[in-house]
Amino acid sequence: MSQPVADREQMNLVIVGHVDHGKSTVVGRLLADTGSLPQGKLEKVRLECERNSKPFEYAFLLDALADEQDQGITIDTARCFFKSASRDYILIDAPGHIEFLKNMISGAARAECAALIIDAKEGVRENSRRHGYLLGMLGIRQVMVCVNKMDLAKYSESHFRAIETEYRAFLKGIGAVAPAAFIPIAALHGENLATRAASMPWYRGPTFLEALDGFPKQAAPAQRPLRYPVQQIYKFTARGDERRIIAGRIEAGQVSVGDQVVFSPSNKRVRIASVEEFSTVRAEPRRSAEAGMSTGFTLSEEIYITRGEVMSHLKDAPLVSTRFRANLIWLGKKPFTSGRDYKLKLGTAALPVRIHRINKIIDASELGSHLTKNQVDRHDVADLVLETRAPVAFDLNADCAATGRFVIVDGYDVAGGGIITAALADEQDDFRAEARLRDFHWVSGAVTASDRHRRSGHRAGLVMFVGRADSGKARYARALEKALFDSGKQVYLLDGTNVLLGVDHDLTVDAARGELVRRFGEVANLLLDAGLIVVSTTNAIGLADHSAVQALLAVHPSMAVEVDPTGTGTAPCDLRIRGDETEADVVRRVQSLMAQMLDT
Repeated sequence: MSQPVADREQMNLVIVGHVDHGKSTVVGRLLADTGSLPQGKLEKVRLECERNSKPFEYAFLLDALADEQDQGITIDTARCFFKSASRDYILIDAPGHIEFLKNMISGAARAECAALIIDAKEGVRENSRRHGYLLGMLGIRQVMVCVNKMDLAKYSESHFRAIETEYRAFLKGIGAVAPAAFIPIAALHGENLATRAASMPWYRGPTFLEALDGFPKQAAPAQRPLRYPVQQIYKFTARGDERRIIAGRIEAGQVSVGDQVVFSPSNKRVRIASVEEFSTVRAEPRRSAEAGMSTGFTLSEEIYITRGEVMSHLKDAPLVSTRFRANLIWLGKKPFTSGRDYKLKLGTAALPVRIHRINKIIDASELGSHLTKNQVDRHDVADLVLETRAPVAFDLNADCAATGRFVIVDGYDVAGGGIITAALADEQDDFRAEARLRDFHWVSGAVTASDRHRRSGHRAGLVMFVGRADSGKARYARALEKALFDSGKQVYLLDGTNVLLGVDHDLTVDAARGELVRRFGEVANLLLDAGLIVVSTTNAIGLADHSAVQALLAVHPSMAVEVDPTGTGTAPCDLRIRGDETEADVVRRVQSLMAQMLDT
């Protein structure tokens, strides 16, 4: 099928709908009526049908796979091209069968606009409703609904209006997108697709092609705020090359050498030193890069960042939280349940996530039906709040799709996906805001964190032993401090009692717990800024408060070790022990985790 012309405007269109509602026929007829087929393609398919004694269908122009023609359903997401007088279209025909929702989502995720097809004779069906929700969930705001096979409904206006009224009410009820147009069509005869139908004089709205040309093109990604999810960090030591290159793909915006940028959620600020390209010979080095480019950067100083962080300009940084509201479709064989961890993949970040709250689950099989359940079953669409174990950088899907969409992995399978609709404050929101303000205005000395790293041979980091009083956490903390010191590490034991006797001396006995945590975190931050490994133990801070300390120490890595003699703890932590293990065993296990966290 003909390729789009390079110098003409292009737009991605997805066509969705319930199985057998005529999507492939719509696409085939569009290709034929807009002159977008290769020379002789239409005649070849007609002859093939005659040879096999089967009636010609325009869908055969698109359903090229033999097994699809045998079964009569579109299995994969077909991609082809057609043109109007004003622009070129990359058209994605997504499958309608419920078992192929993953394929439909992968296709629709690339679209800028959508056409949803409903059979006039069958009316609104289960996947008509589910696809309507999914389009909104994927952030596609430019949608038309085409009521197909109007010839089978005798071109009845009242029949068309009844379907329009029912479907508009459903979309409004679930908060999905309001379609720009409802168009009665008969794809088999090409009516109201590229040309207006004389058989429906009562319809005065746009044809399919007119409505499509009326959709405005989205703003170019390069004109949006900078979003650069870090994919990997490379260091090349051959031939004395000491560059540390941050690699990834620019999803939005543009950046130039000398720009000041910030990495979220760690709050680390730095300037771009150079733009790096792989195996590219240029007379002059590249000075800038923009959306769509996979490239690398060197920075003005060696800061420690990890895969999953998002680089942006200071004034347009992404949101950061451990909680966000999302619309989700679940495709896993096992239900998405509360109380257990899954893996969230958002941009290049991958971290544990769990359900914080299910707001509602929409039953697509029944019009306007909202279910109250404590789990999300296969093919359910849900409005819920997700909570990650550590802070993550993201955007609302409406602002940036690349950092506003995610998938959920259960075991080794991608089991669900969705879009972020709102950022929610968590218990650490105030601490996180304080840390960002402090870090953005921190007055640094002449010795950098990378200088201290080279001198000591390890990064700064916090290891917190938490648990009830007399659980044995102080014994393990002291053993760890001694072992690290004996191995040549720069380490300091920060006991909560010393903070209470010192910087907390002015606080009353019933002082707010949050202020105790805040002051503890700021003392720890000073020691970490000096390049030390801080081993901590305090009765004032438990696992819930450890996440608050983490929020205050966004720049520095930290880990929590819970001493839980009952063995019943379920709160997220990096290591959970019972308290009857030997000191040597616990030290060995903690050091193994630290080797990954601190490059020790």
